[in-house]
Amino acid sequence: MSERSANKEFEIKSVTPRAKDYAQWYNDLVLKSGLADYSAVRGCMVIKPYGYALWENIQRQLDQMFKETGHQNAYFPLFVPKSFLEKEEGHAEGFAKECAVVTHYRLKNDPQHKGKLMVDPEAKLEEELVVRPTSEAVIWNTFKSWIRSYRDLPLLINQWANIVRWEMRTRLFLRTTEFLWQEGHTAHATREEAIEEARRMLHVYADFAEHWLALPVLKGVKTAAERFAGAEDTYCIEVLVQDGKAIQAGTSHFLGQNFAKAFDVTFTNRNNQQEYVWATSWGVSTRLIGTIIMAHGDDHGLILPPRVAPIQLVIIPIARSSQQLEQISQVAHRLKSELTAHQIRVRVDDDPQQKPGWKFTEYELRGVPLRIAIGPRDLEQNTVELARRDTLTKEIVPMEGLSTRIQTLLDDIHHNMYRRVLQFREAHTTYVQSYDEFKKVLTEKGGFIVAHWDGTTETELAIKEETKATIRCIPLDQQPVPGKCIYSGKPSHLQAWFAIAY
Repeated sequence: MSERSANKEFEIKSVTPRAKDYAQWYNDLVLKSGLADYSAVRGCMVIKPYGYALWENIQRQLDQMFKETGHQNAYFPLFVPKSFLEKEEGHAEGFAKECAVVTHYRLKNDPQHKGKLMVDPEAKLEEELVVRPTSEAVIWNTFKSWIRSYRDLPLLINQWANIVRWEMRTRLFLRTTEFLWQEGHTAHATREEAIEEARRMLHVYADFAEHWLALPVLKGVKTAAERFAGAEDTYCIEVLVQDGKAIQAGTSHFLGQNFAKAFDVTFTNRNNQQEYVWATSWGVSTRLIGTIIMAHGDDHGLILPPRVAPIQLVIIPIARSSQQLEQISQVAHRLKSELTAHQIRVRVDDDPQQKPGWKFTEYELRGVPLRIAIGPRDLEQNTVELARRDTLTKEIVPMEGLSTRIQTLLDDIHHNMYRRVLQFREAHTTYVQSYDEFKKVLTEKGGFIVAHWDGTTETELAIKEETKATIRCIPLDQQPVPGKCIYSGKPSHLQAWFAIAY
């Protein structure tokens, strides 16, 4: 590519500043970094190779954590008979407006329009099939034949799948009509075991978010108005992102016996008596990628957590001639082999068609945690220039001992990213005593607002209607604090965490 073309590419890849237009900044990062693209199908996205590599790293680590807690993977049908969805009343009502429905099983040539297809009116299904918005219904119908006695419990199943929820307003990764996720579904002999499972998986999600994604999370329980349709309790992890809004990054549900009763899933207990089993479900999705972008990114582009970044280190040769490039590239590939042997994900970009300056900007945009530049002088001095994406700082370091230095730096970058998001959350968490103060903070500052709430759905929905802020959660193990509800003035022992959410 010519210098002129490279300059044009610079212009194409410029990023809208967050302060100017946060929504456009987010879209710029998703599209221009090569994570995803819009598709021809309304509300759906194409996850590009770079974005899918990020999802694969997320998936790989979560899958290992699930298996370490005793769960096994399975796969269930994409289609759910409508009658299955109807069996649990709260579940059916909660998802009815989001369901895509298959009514026919065949197309045929349109006799009125040559070369066109039409739905064959004689191929109507006896019963409509719902494209899964979640899999509780089809899975619990299956569990009925898998569970007979207490010896079959607990049953710990996870599924990696795609989901369809017909969204009116979509946003890449954060809210799309089709998305990728995992969903755990478990059956237990006692209420206590099921609650313990739901909480255990919440802590697995929190541990993953903090130790792999560098995201400090707020762990809590949802209110009745916010809980999953068909659940008795919903636990969640919430992340505060840079525009002061919250993202629900994962949920875990205690389903009680609702689905067991709906699908007649019973077991013979140790006393030879029949009981309904107790259930949980839990899931995270590609929404995690949107959360990473919004929590960590800056005006230069993505900043990816090193432990899940597809490329942890890029090596860029700097040469004035093809002979120099060949010589430096040999050293770069040798370094790559050494670093790869230490499980560091490395790319050497020695493409002569792009100038080093363009490459520096490109890999900053793509959020690669570390960058090494090697020039002729570095070969003479046996050094490299090492740049950090999180701080945009550079230093000259010796090639000797580079793998150890890189490993240490990747850990330091992770901890620095975590600290920055935590400091932002702490600076944008405000405790208020009145509704006027609540509205003022919400308008002028945003973030989490901690306030007394009287525990009623009426008050919660009134605040939401007037301000668009919702109760994100009641933190786990919160100690009672006497006070007065900011809205109703009634006595309260609950402090709820409010925010405007994605």
